[in-house]
Amino acid sequence: MFSAVESSETVCSYQDVLNYLNLTKSNELYSMTRPVKDYKQPTTVSLHVLLYAILDVREIDQTFIPYVWIFMSWQNQYISWNPSDFCGISGVSLPTEVLWKPDLTIEEMTEKDKAPPSPHLTIFSTGVILIQNDQVLVSTCRMHVYKFPFDTQTCTLTFKSVIHSVDEIQLVHDTNSSQATEWSREVMRTQYEWLFIDMTVSNQTVTKFGLEQDVIMYTISMKRRSVLYIVNFILPVLFFLGLDLASFLISDNGGEKLGFQVTVLLAVTVMQLILNEILPSSSNRIPLIAVYCIGIFSLMMLSLLETILVLYLIEKDNEADEDQRLCEDCGGKQSKTSFQNNREEKKWNQCACVCDVSPDETPTEPLKFQVSSSQVTEESQGFEKLSDVLREVVKTLTLLHNSRNEGGKHGYWTRKTKTINKVFFIFYIISASLFLFCMFFNWSYAEEL
Repeated sequence: MFSAVESSETVCSYQDVLNYLNLTKSNELYSMTRPVKDYKQPTTVSLHVLLYAILDVREIDQTFIPYVWIFMSWQNQYISWNPSDFCGISGVSLPTEVLWKPDLTIEEMTEKDKAPPSPHLTIFSTGVILIQNDQVLVSTCRMHVYKFPFDTQTCTLTFKSVIHSVDEIQLVHDTNSSQATEWSREVMRTQYEWLFIDMTVSNQTVTKFGLEQDVIMYTISMKRRSVLYIVNFILPVLFFLGLDLASFLISDNGGEKLGFQVTVLLAVTVMQLILNEILPSSSNRIPLIAVYCIGIFSLMMLSLLETILVLYLIEKDNEADEDQRLCEDCGGKQSKTSFQNNREEKKWNQCACVCDVSPDETPTEPLKFQVSSSQVTEESQGFEKLSDVLREVVKTLTLLHNSRNEGGKHGYWTRKTKTINKVFFIFYIISASLFLFCMFFNWSYAEEL
């Protein structure tokens, strides 16, 4: 009983379908020309693209590298069969070189896809041919980096035929923009530093070089993830501005403040060099991030020039004080020298009186005079030492008085430096606040051109 049932069942194969269609590699009917029975009838090609991953966006090269799935289908009028005649077989997979395929290309592509194309396609009993390709596209994209790193980029993939006009190949898309966006989000695996926003689909008929063609444009919108740029670039430059502002707390005496400000200024210069390697040189407008760095660099430069001016004025006062001290020291030395000369003269006069005594005379009176003169000499030496000590004390007190009262008759420029510091500090705070407010306002509300 079972053998009878088995013998009554029909066994079918895919080759039976191919034999029925006479579909072989040598049959030029399927591979040489566009598969229509009337050449005036156009071939309608249905295109569907899904964005699987955003691999890279190179601003400096103006390059967009996505990984896409491309589904393409069209009608072959020479292929049809009844599935019931072949055990319900409704589709057969074949090598791609067996059948004619539309010559679609992507206008923005700059490098040939290195991944091998799909080796097979599928034919259906209704005559529909379906082929799927996964491609890594290296395409050109016009980058607008005015609001970097808070920018939103839109890149377009334009599909068209290489040689066929709109009378021969008509391109249509099966899905609308919302469906393409939703399906792309479902299959997307990698977005790198970019956040996928949406994908719009549009169909146009354009004329180029006298050839009218159908084109389908997929416009991909994406937003940059700016967190890393805020942490690694914007905040450090802002911290450098804060350090430069804190340098006003450093004393103007000495060169510590000047050296500190020069170091901070060089650090901002290094950040600008890093930025130069990121942004493209073909931008129509100066990016806001470059204006941000230049503005902060300018504020720091003004602060450095103000410090140099203050140090110059203080040095000018110090030179005047030094000249005054030299004059006072010269006057004190001259008075001391005259006093010593008078004392030596008196001493030699006393000695002369003692030496004039004859040897026959009794030196009673002169000896008494000699003793009294020695006493006077000791007292004069004591007064001299006391005078020197008093002079040093007066000099020390004068220096202390001048240091506590820097605005004395020789501290005019020193007084002016305090006023300059106060005025410039207020100007610095107001300018930095207005500049940062304008920068963040433009980053938030400015529009890309």
